[in-house]
Amino acid sequence: MLTHDQIRELLLLAKGDADFSELYFEDTVSLTIKFESGRIEEITGGIDKGVSLRVVKGDREYFSYTTTIDFERLRSMAETFSKLFIGTGPKELSIKDIDYKNPSKVKIPPVSVPLEDKIELVKRADMVAREYAPEIVQVTTLYLDTKKTIDIYNSYGEHTHDDRTYTSFLVQTVATDGKDVQTGYEVISGTVGFELFEKTPPEEVAKRSARLAMTQLRGEPAPAGTYQVVLSSSAGGTMVHEACGHGLEADLVEKGGSVYKDKIGQKVASELITVVDDGTLPGKRGTSGIDDEGIPSQKVVLIENGILKGYLHSRKTARRFGVSPTGNGRRENFRHLPIPRMRNTLVLPGKDDPDKIIKSVKKGILIKKMGGGQVDITSGDFIFNCPEAYLIKDGVPTKALRGATLIGNGPKVLESIDMVGNDLGFAVGTCGKDGQGVPVSDAQPTVRIPQIVVGGIVK
Repeated sequence: MLTHDQIRELLLLAKGDADFSELYFEDTVSLTIKFESGRIEEITGGIDKGVSLRVVKGDREYFSYTTTIDFERLRSMAETFSKLFIGTGPKELSIKDIDYKNPSKVKIPPVSVPLEDKIELVKRADMVAREYAPEIVQVTTLYLDTKKTIDIYNSYGEHTHDDRTYTSFLVQTVATDGKDVQTGYEVISGTVGFELFEKTPPEEVAKRSARLAMTQLRGEPAPAGTYQVVLSSSAGGTMVHEACGHGLEADLVEKGGSVYKDKIGQKVASELITVVDDGTLPGKRGTSGIDDEGIPSQKVVLIENGILKGYLHSRKTARRFGVSPTGNGRRENFRHLPIPRMRNTLVLPGKDDPDKIIKSVKKGILIKKMGGGQVDITSGDFIFNCPEAYLIKDGVPTKALRGATLIGNGPKVLESIDMVGNDLGFAVGTCGKDGQGVPVSDAQPTVRIPQIVVGGIVK
């Protein structure tokens, strides 16, 4: 790491008469273990280290990065910027260390755990998944851990630091009866260490994955039509993340690519719906002490009792909107510019008993697991796969359904929800946008949608 005097020199040299300069240092150590077809297919360990230099003037950002953390190399980069921003910029800069605590605490650092113990996890999960049913013909298990260290210095004189640990485990199973083939997928992940497996052992992840594959294999073809739908908390917040959350990222709003543009203060959802993005939830996959611009993570209220309250901002979009940054300026790594991104996005719990919500439906569909799909951010139109769904008859979930999809419009669905459960379930993933992937989680309670199109088999 460079000295404060060297960093000060680089920031001032690059900035010149521009508005802002920043140095972003990142050091990442990762491990991946892949077990497939009864054997270790891959063990990959890596170190990725680098630094980026960013200068902002007006509405424009200028950016460069290198994997060589060397003062002379960085000074050459800064000199290139200085030729663009010739002027009477500040000559002095006092750097202050600012300590924003990371809400997530790591009890067992993955680096302290022997490789053999990590390999044992994937083997145990593989065995359980294969023994679940004779129809299970293929199992893939993955263990991943990452330790990321970040230091950010800027021309405001701020130095912020963050240590981020991610531990993940996933199991994918394939089941066949000789005619049909179905896949089950289950993943756990968080900003925690090896203690992740104290709460959820690898065997449990394997059973969930195998059960999903078998549920799809044995399920009846989903009927196509318009139904009352109960979206269980076990489905996580995929719906709110994809069909709502992206539309609340300020860069998309600014470009006119969001259905929520110019709607602050307006009713955009049922009064039962409150949506927040919270980067301070301990252990959740989207949690960190700071965003990737040095802004402290925070809880951002996006929709409150159906009323749109605000958007997710980076420094850049906050300046353009005349508001404060929300701690949502995120980047995949030092090779990328920060852009507004979600962290842990959730619909807050309501007051209804989840069981009573299901019992209130005479004929409908219960969705217990959401999969991938497609979303048009501009309109909010979506289509999602539903790997686990059941027919509800007289308030009771009955036969499992195969091939169900949800087809609708995000804002219209949020406006129509008429029951909200007092529970809350999370899902995890890596969210893609503009060629960058960042770790996120999303959550929602059990909700009732009075009417939505379910895709399936037309009888």
